[in-house]
Amino acid sequence: MFILPLRENAQLRPLEPAHAQEFLDHIDRARPNVDPWIPWATFSTDLASATATLQRYADRQATDTGRIYGIWQDGTLVGGVMFTRFDTASGNCEIGCWAEEAGQGLGLVNQACRALIDWAFGERGMSRVEWWVSSVNTRSIEAARRLGLTREGVLRRHTEYRGERRDIEIWSVLSDEWPPASCSTAPTDKDELDRLMSAFLGAFDNTNGSSPEVDVIRQVFIPQGMIISNTGTGPVVHDLDAFIEPRAKMLTDGTLTEFSEWEVSERTEIFESIAHRTSEYRKSGFHDGERFEGAGRKTTQFVRTPVGWRMAALTWEDE
Repeated sequence: MFILPLRENAQLRPLEPAHAQEFLDHIDRARPNVDPWIPWATFSTDLASATATLQRYADRQATDTGRIYGIWQDGTLVGGVMFTRFDTASGNCEIGCWAEEAGQGLGLVNQACRALIDWAFGERGMSRVEWWVSSVNTRSIEAARRLGLTREGVLRRHTEYRGERRDIEIWSVLSDEWPPASCSTAPTDKDELDRLMSAFLGAFDNTNGSSPEVDVIRQVFIPQGMIISNTGTGPVVHDLDAFIEPRAKMLTDGTLTEFSEWEVSERTEIFESIAHRTSEYRKSGFHDGERFEGAGRKTTQFVRTPVGWRMAALTWEDE
């Protein structure tokens, strides 16, 4: 059995039927994040069904039509990646991913996906890797964007989930668009800054009943970090606590629901141990039951610390 190190204390390795109990325990922890998006999570509810899920992938691997791999962090299964389809005759395959809360915001899923795409193109000669995602799964869409995939289109009302028809977006990358493995496996400074921004924006997401993770903001900022609003009458400067507390309340007391925020463009400049990023973003949700959409701009300053890149200050203005 191979083991691929992702970073310190994190590994990618095959998920096999023998891992069924560990897999079930992990899926139970991950279910709020995974169940709406990955069909087998809905059905892997006891040891027998979890074993059956892993056995189906073992059978697909035996016929070279699919594979599944787990991500272990500090010895605990926290997520994974998979080829849901692998068709060597057509040269097309589809990749997917998932993670529980402990495996999010660390860049592990991004690294694992890159390893699978490297292998599909470099070792197996595939022509095209696809990423199918529900149009309301903002985390997965952002993951596809960070990987550099291209959004090709939407299959309208393609998939039913608990009585609701959902649109499916198709993202893809072609073999001649993908950088060589030597260029793509190790995370760069830019990868780390992308991860921090994604974690910051994702901290407010409470779509589809998910819980916002606003405490992530303390992880991506230095303790002395500042967040500044320059919308309205003028600059309002917050320390981390002053910024987090009212937003945590709004996102959990019913004031702000189905909220998500995402970058639509960015420019990042890196100068040794400091960096600067300008972004345009969009957001949507319901405020006191009324639907809204918005957009704006952010500037973010980063510093390299002994434990990696961190945000130092962020300023935003809404349109």
